[in-house]
Amino acid sequence: MSRPTGTTTWLDLGSTDLRAAQAFYTELFGWEFENAGEEYHHYHTVRNGGALVAGAMDVSGMTCPDGQPLTSEWSVFLAVDDIDARVERALAAGAHVIVPATDAGQAGRHAVLLDPAGNTVGLWQAGQTEGYEFTGATGSPVWFEVMTHDFEPAARFYTEVLDAQLVPMTEEMEDDSFRYVTNGAQDTATWGLGDATGVMPEGEGGWRIYFAVEACDAAVERIRELGGSLLDGPIDSPFGRIATVADPTGASFQICAMSEKAPEAG
Repeated sequence: MSRPTGTTTWLDLGSTDLRAAQAFYTELFGWEFENAGEEYHHYHTVRNGGALVAGAMDVSGMTCPDGQPLTSEWSVFLAVDDIDARVERALAAGAHVIVPATDAGQAGRHAVLLDPAGNTVGLWQAGQTEGYEFTGATGSPVWFEVMTHDFEPAARFYTEVLDAQLVPMTEEMEDDSFRYVTNGAQDTATWGLGDATGVMPEGEGGWRIYFAVEACDAAVERIRELGGSLLDGPIDSPFGRIATVADPTGASFQICAMSEKAPEAG
């Protein structure tokens, strides 16, 4: 059974130096990379303790539609029931197509869009591959969110085009003026949408991926030892101690030690 439309289902690393990225994530998380071969342009599937967790490909030498070279980055894909119909709805809602709906062999079909708020997001219609496996283990994705400076257009797009059921977050935050909603309530939530206004500089934001770690500060130290960098944090939150980091090629992601979550105020 396919995952509901609009829920997170896949994550993908485009790297300007896939060999360096592979060494980094293998050392950090113990990931295993499987080369799909020349037929699929040497796309790699990534497993974490045997569980399917992501995909990765070398984007060195590739360019954006505007001619600028691609940089290393993580991408998030949302499940759809009919990718052609959803792309048409997205276009009507003001989105732009970066990668049109394309077959990925028997695994499924994918497309990449720029939503009306300027955030890159992928769509995935499952074939034989449903998506990543939900395990919660160290090195696996545990949360996704899109931070945007255009909150209302983004919320409208994901609701109208991808059937998002956005509800206000119930957890108490230090800044009660910060707007944050989740796709689904509490334990059923699959991703979040946050208002980056006043939180991030203009031009920053987009989709972000959180990977589980056992201890945040120790993971940050290990990331630095492996040639990565700390971009922000660590900070305590109701969900765990988190930090924003980057791999040696510049692809940023979040780490979260859920066992280190801040105690609830009482």
